[in-house]
Amino acid sequence: MALTGDELLKLIKENAGASGKQLAEQAGYTTTTKTGQVRVKMLAFQNAVLSANKINFKDTPSAEKGVRGGRKASFHIQVQGNGNLLIGSAYTKRMDLQPGTYFTIEPGRKHIKLVQETDSPSDQDTDSPE
Repeated sequence: MALTGDELLKLIKENAGASGKQLAEQAGYTTTTKTGQVRVKMLAFQNAVLSANKINFKDTPSAEKGVRGGRKASFHIQVQGNGNLLIGSAYTKRMDLQPGTYFTIEPGRKHIKLVQETDSPSDQDTDSPE
């Protein structure tokens, strides 16, 4: 059983000259692989030390929302090999777009502007009676 809390802090203070790996081993943060090799679980040890010192990084706003790491929106896209432009879900989620949202494409000299339509194209194509 690995040491936690005050017991872990006490072990660290008593062995102040030891390396982090040695401290993790003494505190019980090790595991044995299928081949019999003993590995030190440094990340678990470091998290236990932070927790013992009452340092918590999980209170960030992104952790509360359930947002995970991953690719971030760079606001740059590239034409694919087949000539398509793909706008990723990071952008559509950020703009709260729903499937079926229509856009007008306005090409410029060095840019493409997407303008969100308020009505579907079928509503705009109908001619008004005169």
